[in-house]
Amino acid sequence: MSAHGLSTRAAGRAAIHEAESAADRGVAERLQALDWQRISQDLDEHGNAIIGSVLVPSQCRVVSRWYTDDALFRSRVVMSSHGFGRGEYKYFIYPLPPLVATLRAAFYPQLAPLANRWNERLRVAVQYPSEHSQFLARCHEAGQTRPTPLLLAYGAGDYNCLHQDLYGECIFPLQVAILLSQPGKDFTGGEFIITEQRPRMQSRPEVVPLRQGDAVIFAVHHRPVSGARGAYRVNHRHGVSRVRSGRRHTLGVIFHDAR
Repeated sequence: MSAHGLSTRAAGRAAIHEAESAADRGVAERLQALDWQRISQDLDEHGNAIIGSVLVPSQCRVVSRWYTDDALFRSRVVMSSHGFGRGEYKYFIYPLPPLVATLRAAFYPQLAPLANRWNERLRVAVQYPSEHSQFLARCHEAGQTRPTPLLLAYGAGDYNCLHQDLYGECIFPLQVAILLSQPGKDFTGGEFIITEQRPRMQSRPEVVPLRQGDAVIFAVHHRPVSGARGAYRVNHRHGVSRVRSGRRHTLGVIFHDAR
């Protein structure tokens, strides 16, 4: 490897260690102490739930700076090349940065009981284990071995079309997005959008207001809704409206891996 390559990887490791200390300051403990009954109720009723200040501003700045270090990522996607919108994103490579791995492992056990309850209501036989490592083993047995946590970067005029993050047959029905930039200061526009399509009805849109460091948990592709004849399935998509000025970064925490 060239001296330049070695220095690039060294810079990447230094960035990871910078965030590792942030992860050690109690991200997992903060998540565990949240009112998960309230969060589950929001997810049941609306298909999304906001958690304030999951990351502090200094952590957000560290993670945003990772975007320029290709040594941390397995691939880069330019949205306009695929008709996904405008902007780009990068998928992390294993091993994940400690902060990202901590978030993935800490969110999952809080969400697995809700995911199991949703499947029971929809008469889906799949049940999810209590620990994320066990679920990842299931993904890998199904041939889904590539990590899916990602960093997204938007500039002025960029947007993300409505979509679902499905990477194979093994799917966890909830995911998390954390806004790393400060609305009104780092960027304007760029609202997080969710749409819900109920059978024989027009889509219902919702703008999710996020501050820097806030997380939104949301349904990956569908969720149960109570009806006169029991629970029925509604489909969800998510995206980002046009960024009007500045730069916007987001950390995406997806729990299933990709083929």
